[in-house]
Amino acid sequence: MIETRHKGINIVQTTDFFYPLVDDPYMQGKIACANVLSDLYAMGVSDCDNMLMLLGVSSEMTLKEREISTNLIIKGFSDLALEAGTAINGGQTVINPWYIVGGVASSVVTKDEVIMPENATDGDVLVLTKPLGTQIAVNAHQWIGQPRWKQIEHLISESEVVDTYNKAMLLMAHLNRNAAKLMHKYNAHACTDVTGFGILGHAQNLVSNQKESVTFIINKLPILAKMAAVYKACGINFKLLDGFSAETSGGLLVCMAASDAYAYCEELGKVDGRQAWIIGDVIKGPRDAKLSENFEIIEV
Repeated sequence: MIETRHKGINIVQTTDFFYPLVDDPYMQGKIACANVLSDLYAMGVSDCDNMLMLLGVSSEMTLKEREISTNLIIKGFSDLALEAGTAINGGQTVINPWYIVGGVASSVVTKDEVIMPENATDGDVLVLTKPLGTQIAVNAHQWIGQPRWKQIEHLISESEVVDTYNKAMLLMAHLNRNAAKLMHKYNAHACTDVTGFGILGHAQNLVSNQKESVTFIINKLPILAKMAAVYKACGINFKLLDGFSAETSGGLLVCMAASDAYAYCEELGKVDGRQAWIIGDVIKGPRDAKLSENFEIIEV
């Protein structure tokens, strides 16, 4: 994220990249677009003025595969940009060993339209607007019919994995736009989006930027149903229960007063049709973030 200021006007620009994880190229495009826009939304900027799309098209694909996949990815990216009230006005495409989708989102805003990620205070609570576990959900779907499936088949059925995978795709493609708009109404003090560093990694980055000396204590982890058990049994240390499992286009982690947080979660649930959770507390401390010893797993 790059921010410049001139005579009371801020120019906020974000750049993000996404390595496709799901099987549907159209959904890959939508997820990439949502991922790029979330950096604006984390600053409370709910309107994007301009987007660029960046593509690294895989050299390992045949010409026909490139044509079909790329058209679908561009359509998905463009459709979600339109849903967000913006459009793609340029970009770059290169040939690359791996397929990479990314973009740039920028807005020109006044100072009042930006929530700087620095004003968390003792007594605030932490709100999360999307559940965790998308990395496990995508991998579990890839394991169906593979040797690793035997390690989790006693915990979850194939149909349950497919349902969770589809739910994860829809979550990743869901815009954090309403969550960003309501941050202003309910006086958010700081925010970040939760992506590649996991919930605790991004909490640590956010708390290190605070003006006050505070600590974030996370005491609840909302996780897609059965994904915690699948993680424990799969034999791969994704660090889900350590707080460092990567999420793609995850939710917003917001600091605000407790009285505002309850109303924020309630209204966001009404406008988005999706639940948000109060997952922790902000207390005086040395600008660090940690999971409480007896944190609760909320199955979503």
